[in-house]
Amino acid sequence: MAEEILSMDLVDPGEVGMDAERLQRLKRAVEEDTNKGLYDGAVFVVARHGKVVLHEAVGKTDLEKGRRADLGDVFFIMSITKKLTAVRVLMDVEKGKFRLDTPIAEVIPEFAIKGKQNVTVRHVLTHTSGLNTEIPYGLPVDQLADIETVTTFMSNERILARPGTVVSYNPITAHSLVATMVTRLDEAKRPFRQIMKEDLFDPLNMKDTAIGLPDRLRERVVPVVVRDRTPGLFEPVLLEALNFLANEETELPAGGGVSTAADVFRFAEMIRRGGELDGVRVLSPETVREATSNQTGEMVNRLWDYAREMYGWPDFPAYLGLTFFLRGEGEFPTPLGLKASPGSFAGLGAGSTIFWVDPERDLTYVFLSAGLMEEGPSVERHQRLSDLVHEAVVD
Repeated sequence: MAEEILSMDLVDPGEVGMDAERLQRLKRAVEEDTNKGLYDGAVFVVARHGKVVLHEAVGKTDLEKGRRADLGDVFFIMSITKKLTAVRVLMDVEKGKFRLDTPIAEVIPEFAIKGKQNVTVRHVLTHTSGLNTEIPYGLPVDQLADIETVTTFMSNERILARPGTVVSYNPITAHSLVATMVTRLDEAKRPFRQIMKEDLFDPLNMKDTAIGLPDRLRERVVPVVVRDRTPGLFEPVLLEALNFLANEETELPAGGGVSTAADVFRFAEMIRRGGELDGVRVLSPETVREATSNQTGEMVNRLWDYAREMYGWPDFPAYLGLTFFLRGEGEFPTPLGLKASPGSFAGLGAGSTIFWVDPERDLTYVFLSAGLMEEGPSVERHQRLSDLVHEAVVD
């Protein structure tokens, strides 16, 4: 039987058990948010059973230039990039180049100092490595996008917690280590950005996705502007630095990817379908199952300690897979929506971007926004909008 080809053509929501009027509540909510100035605009996709029922562009994606949001806008997808990187790492695991429990130092020998000799690939992908979560001391910001330079600085860092004992989300640097493993073991000695293009983006027909910012996409890129400059998780100037750091050769595996809502949807659909899209198999169903299952037990994500103090959030389990965020169970702030099924999984990017898949409802959602929010209010924004999507499922 021929494989089903993914299409961005809209279908009647009723055909897939969704309510058209309830879906419009999502669009109206985004319009209200942009009118209030919470963020500038967004492009988003809703699909069920792989059939697209909503693909909208709302507001503006360059407020200063008055540029209206467009379905073809190219966004910095922030930490959604980590999920792309994680998939490519898992492809090497499936090829037998290394295991999830392979110590990083087996491939990067210089890493095996200052207590880091037992840090594994799994530790990095589950944010339980015990490594420094900030930019390594002495590393200039303009060198963050060079994975070998980052690896050199990370190799000189001491361990801050025993691997596997603490969940502390590493926003910027740790994924450079596993990306370096991939490049050092690549037979053709390709740069990481080329590996990602040739091995993942091209096979999935993600034609507007890249690590770094190719010149061919520059005219369509959405500038990074932080609207909510409340002191919080990220320094606004660090996020906005992507505007001048990103170029053809930039390699920031944790947060330096660019893409469109349509391409992120293709990636999410590949995961929803168990590692295959349009007849191209990227991962096995078993690897996808492991990647989107809880790997961190009941441990709390220490990243959110600031939000617990700043916004009064409760303690709750980290619910992390192999880099993917999970819904889990319980009442707590979650960008996937309180009404998501426990097995739902997601990619989340700083103050702006999200995709998630609810496998119980066979539901996929992508939301890329312009005008970044502080992370706490952004999570609560995503939760509110995500619940509107869940509430549109009526059959």
